[in-house]
Amino acid sequence: MEKEPITVEGLEKLKKELIVLKEKKRPEIVAAIAEARSHGDLKENAEYHAAKEQQSHNEGRIQEVEDIIARANVIDVTKINNDGKVIFGSTVYLQNLDTKKIDYKIVGKDEADLKKKLIYFKSPIGKGLIGKNKKDLVEIKTPAGTKNFEIIDVKYF
Repeated sequence: MEKEPITVEGLEKLKKELIVLKEKKRPEIVAAIAEARSHGDLKENAEYHAAKEQQSHNEGRIQEVEDIIARANVIDVTKINNDGKVIFGSTVYLQNLDTKKIDYKIVGKDEADLKKKLIYFKSPIGKGLIGKNKKDLVEIKTPAGTKNFEIIDVKYF
């Protein structure tokens, strides 16, 4: 079982999701199955089949989240002194030399969400930034072409 790096915030989010799945969704689905069963013939009962499918999805997600938590290697960047170096969990403030300023937090696979500016550390941009320092100029090859950045700042929170 290979450990996966995750931020403290990412682990907390998964734990909260697991509680919701087990303590809220699971009982709701069980109640929906019981209600659908009370309507009689299960072969032609669409409510029953929908509830069973929902139960299957919920239980699958519970197993997935439990597996992620079990394999989690929690990295707390606030306890690491890196003095301007880009590491897993750090927030990087960049100047895209072609367009605008942008910031990304470098996170694990299960936390990545580009809309929230959370990028996977093994993505092209994540790999290109890891190990670089504040004020470095970085050229990163992405599927959309080569991007040029200047690292303006690196924060650890």
